[in-house]
Amino acid sequence: MIWLTWRQFRTQAAVAFGAVVVILAALAATGPQLAHMYQTRGDRFLDGIGALDTDLYLVTVLALLVLPALIGMFWGAPLVTRELDAGTHRLAWTLTTRTRWLVAKLGLIGLAAMAASGLLGLAVTWWAGPIDKAIAAKNGAPGPGFLIFPRMSVEIFGSRGIVPIGYAAFFFVLGVITGAIVRRTLPAMAILLALFIATQITVFGQVRSHLIAPEHLTTTITARNLTSINMFNHITVTVNRPGAWVISQQTVNAAGDSVTVPSWVLNCPSRSRQESQACFDKLTGLGYRQVVTYHPADRFWTLQLYETVIYLALALALAGLCVWLIRRRLS
Repeated sequence: MIWLTWRQFRTQAAVAFGAVVVILAALAATGPQLAHMYQTRGDRFLDGIGALDTDLYLVTVLALLVLPALIGMFWGAPLVTRELDAGTHRLAWTLTTRTRWLVAKLGLIGLAAMAASGLLGLAVTWWAGPIDKAIAAKNGAPGPGFLIFPRMSVEIFGSRGIVPIGYAAFFFVLGVITGAIVRRTLPAMAILLALFIATQITVFGQVRSHLIAPEHLTTTITARNLTSINMFNHITVTVNRPGAWVISQQTVNAAGDSVTVPSWVLNCPSRSRQESQACFDKLTGLGYRQVVTYHPADRFWTLQLYETVIYLALALALAGLCVWLIRRRLS
């Protein structure tokens, strides 16, 4: 069964791992130079990054963010539906049991998906290490375009470390079970894409920040740490926590209640430096403070581990459901 699965899957595997090898070669060729430039240029490192490194950074981030969806759509969803459409499942199930047939396919293709994603994720983490360190050191200061995001941010987190392994396993099995339920390839692929988007939004919007209890920092609002004031009098500030993932911010009054700042604060940033500081000193004197909820940068690998374990556990649960569905519901 493993040999037959490999025969059916080898073309897809060759294309996928060929693309991975090309990206790894580019990372290996440019990584040492990037690390050397980080050591020699210091604070001017990000400004000196060339177009090639910038493009490679973007390509790797986007590739790792969409790779789980592609695995689920093109490897997972057709795994059962292709056999059902062609009617070859009946022949396959006479050669072996349904359970062995499914376990062989899930095992071989699932491990290939995890290997490709994990290898690429760890390689990109190594290559982008100097960029991530430089971004963290800027602590929210303006940077060159997309490079302002630290690796703890929702924009970058999924393209670093070991979580791509969990993503690949989960969305591959989710694609398989979606195809087994829908029994049509194209609808299953469309549903998987919708589930991918919904799952990722839910995880980074509701789940990830609660895997570990976040920390809280209460700080005064000054002309120096102020980041923005919007039309609804909501403000954001910069905190001295390099590389941290800021989850939320709220302004509180002297009683500790969540409030918006007075309307006259909108004019504070536009005044002279002395008048602006006096304006914010007045705000502090009235008892206004900013409460920042965040995860420090040193929690990166802990959050990576927790999220990966969750996705792998869900993948195993879905695999068990797939086995039950194939044995009991499909004919």
